[in-house]
Amino acid sequence: MAQGKKIGVVGATFLVAGNMMGSGVFLLPSSLAKIGTASIWGWLITTAGALLLAFVFAKLGKLSPQAGGPYAYARDWFGPYMGFQTNTIYWFANWIGNVAIPIAAVGYFSYFFPVLSQPLVRCVAVLVLVWLLTFANIIGPQFVSRVQTLTTSFALVPILGIAIGGWFFFKPELFEGAYNVSGQSNFGAISSAAALTLWAFIGVESASVTAGVVENPEKNVARATLAGVALAAVAYIASSAVIMGMVPNADLQTSDAPFALAAANAVGGWGGAVVSLCAFVGAAGSLGGWILLTAQSAKAAADDGLFPELFRKANADDVPIKGIVVVAVLMTLAVLLTSTSETASAQFDVITSAAVVLTLLPYIYSCVACYFVVERSHTWAHIGTFWVLTSVTVVYCLWAVFGSAGAIVKYAFLFVLFITVFYPFFSEQRRQKRQAVIVPPRAS
Repeated sequence: MAQGKKIGVVGATFLVAGNMMGSGVFLLPSSLAKIGTASIWGWLITTAGALLLAFVFAKLGKLSPQAGGPYAYARDWFGPYMGFQTNTIYWFANWIGNVAIPIAAVGYFSYFFPVLSQPLVRCVAVLVLVWLLTFANIIGPQFVSRVQTLTTSFALVPILGIAIGGWFFFKPELFEGAYNVSGQSNFGAISSAAALTLWAFIGVESASVTAGVVENPEKNVARATLAGVALAAVAYIASSAVIMGMVPNADLQTSDAPFALAAANAVGGWGGAVVSLCAFVGAAGSLGGWILLTAQSAKAAADDGLFPELFRKANADDVPIKGIVVVAVLMTLAVLLTSTSETASAQFDVITSAAVVLTLLPYIYSCVACYFVVERSHTWAHIGTFWVLTSVTVVYCLWAVFGSAGAIVKYAFLFVLFITVFYPFFSEQRRQKRQAVIVPPRAS
């Protein structure tokens, strides 16, 4: 791709932060309200885990920047099968998780048009957003980056506005009175919250996955990853804590626009309207970055023969148009299959839980790969430190799986086993063996 059409460090930072904030935080207060204010402990633990993951991907991005992110690292250090498995899981997790983003956006737009709360109307609106941002990606990554830089600025308005101004309307009795309403033990509640809040940080690897379209990736991928996570973490914890002290727990549990509800309770309907509009723009814009990330991951695997050829084909700007369209079609199917959910927040919970569990395995592989990458260029003293950090990160990821819903973990495990049967169709070793046994016809 021409250097002038690549993404700079600021664009990559907003890509990371936007991919997280645009999709992660807007409906989470409603999900976490079902647990209670004990979920703040989950936020703190998840933030620590996300910073460790950011460190891992920043290190990988600096020492071994490669398009494809987790897929590329699994392929290089664990072999082609693990690369195939990682890419397939990661790709499914991405396009499934992508569906949650327009759901959140439409949930906030229902503040202006309550008819959008009806399942059928909400379904149509979500599909319109999916296809609009699909066409934006076809235009090119630079256009998507500019759109996301602008829309992330809008996303910051409700998040930072509530995080800072909401404390003037904070009611300690509301916060303290709903510590643990989940019916679980405190440990179980915090574990569940850690699994839910991890969704807010999915996207920490965005810059490494799209390294192929980032300027000077050896430096900018690491900078964008750490800066993006830091920006998101501060906003998340402050806004989530204050909103639980602004809105009664029962109301928060059923809201499709929790930030708007908090603003409306504080300053009136105009505040809710401003927050709703900004949240809608921020969430909608985030979808563009996630479609780009999903397509680039699949293209990197297809370039290696570990994914269908369809996903490899790209235009002059290195945009895999057919792969992007396939992602949009699959997202459309996922929207239709979950459209019967009564509320946007209920639909959001199902989608995000599945996406988080599937994403954790590629994260674990990346952590282990980081150790091997560091081993090539650091002293033994540094290697020991990195081994400890990556091991702690792996334990965190496993704990997040533990805190996820049992049924979703079961189906994710079955899915990982099921995709194994497709590997022979993408195995280079198998292709070479088949060629070796083919005897050319004798000349007549």
